[in-house]
Amino acid sequence: MTLQIKSFDEYKDVYRRSVEDPEGFWAEQASTFTWRKKWDKVLEWNFRDPDVKWFSGGKLNITENCLDRHLKDRGDQVAILFEPNQPDAPVKKYTYKELHAAVCKTANALKANGIEKGDRVCFYMPMVPELAIAVLACARIGAIHSVVFAGFSAQALADRIKDATCKMVICSDYNDRGAKHIPVKKVVDDALDMDCDSIETVLVHKNTGDEVTMKDGRDKWWHEEVDGQSAECEAEEMDAEDMLFILYTSGSTGKPKGVVHTCGGYMVYTAFSFKNVFQYQDGDIYWCTADIGWITGHSYIVYGPLLAGATTVMFEGVPTYPDAGRFWAVCDKLKVNQFYTAPTAIRALMAQGDQWVEGYSLNSIKVLGTVGEPINEEAWEWYYNKIGKGNSPIVDTWWQTETGGIMISGLGNLSPMKPAHAGYPLPGIQPCLMDADGNELKGNDVEGLLCVKFPWPSMLRTTYGDHERCRQTYFSAFKDMYFTGDGARRDKEGMYR
Repeated sequence: MTLQIKSFDEYKDVYRRSVEDPEGFWAEQASTFTWRKKWDKVLEWNFRDPDVKWFSGGKLNITENCLDRHLKDRGDQVAILFEPNQPDAPVKKYTYKELHAAVCKTANALKANGIEKGDRVCFYMPMVPELAIAVLACARIGAIHSVVFAGFSAQALADRIKDATCKMVICSDYNDRGAKHIPVKKVVDDALDMDCDSIETVLVHKNTGDEVTMKDGRDKWWHEEVDGQSAECEAEEMDAEDMLFILYTSGSTGKPKGVVHTCGGYMVYTAFSFKNVFQYQDGDIYWCTADIGWITGHSYIVYGPLLAGATTVMFEGVPTYPDAGRFWAVCDKLKVNQFYTAPTAIRALMAQGDQWVEGYSLNSIKVLGTVGEPINEEAWEWYYNKIGKGNSPIVDTWWQTETGGIMISGLGNLSPMKPAHAGYPLPGIQPCLMDADGNELKGNDVEGLLCVKFPWPSMLRTTYGDHERCRQTYFSAFKDMYFTGDGARRDKEGMYR
């Protein structure tokens, strides 16, 4: 399996090697995966156009690496643990064997409904296991998934369907989220009334069983399409640079911006970063509270953990339902070892008072993580002392939809920790700080615009249907640099925040 760094000294050695010989370093990581055909060239790149290719000529299917290669040794291990919205509803478990079968059946259903390699499939679903299953089913047959967060408006959904000319929408009937009962299918119907002419089929998953309108010839029930299918489905052979998914970020101006990630590099980097940042060990239970509608859910609920053969938790509910102790109740119930959430949630729970934490032991937790925005010191201290009991490290992860994976972060309990600091770059990541005139700020104790000066495997390749927008947004501000759009500070110890 992927290299897992075991000490901070080793991190320094590995980091140095990854910068001195990036191609050798990433080839070594990539060789731990299952390839149908080995790559011809590790890396070809320029940041002018931009044009970045990792492992070109390599052939693979990411789902063979998430599922098939685990069947022999860990087929009966739990892959997905599903905690439903209602606290008294039973936890649902999918072993790697069961997940493999479910993904194959769903992939066969997609094929039976005319979905082929290269077709775009849009998702508008709550956090239920079927969302992860159908995402993997798309990857299995080479279809490109575009997951839209199921809280977006019908207009936002329609814009994203049209931008990618999707052929199918997969949705649920309703979504029970906390005390809310949300008519998911109705939002899809409204979106499809906005000239989404490319959609041929809507596959509806019966989540609550409440009544919905089904349009003849277009709308089909998931269970009717999937249940009778074969539990074997040959994985489509993909090129390392074939498109895996599109994920839209709300661009600051009008038109949604579809960030494109590809099969090979994304696979290598998400698995590598997952194992190292969270220091995941066999048998651990890992829980990221994000939604699969965001990049965090793609990389660190679905792909990263499954590539690493981990047990990943999916949670349908919200942190404050039925009360503000829900996260901690689930951590105790499932014996969660790594817990990854957003500063917004931490601040909201902190504001509810410590009484919601006090009834829980939380003694299974080994690593805490934060994602999505910088964390303020007060929230960091509360998270560290109240949730981690002062002995679980916090990995404060900096990254973006566009980077595909965590870029700057501590590595579990190995790295020095400083409140509200993300810390050091991961191996293979070469950040730098620039001033407004385009000069690099060398040394420590400096503040500037955060750029990255060398490619990494999981970086975006383009913005869907509009490569110029990608060049303009990320590669035009500084010559031969990826510009993150963020400001950052590198302190006296070289830690970033």
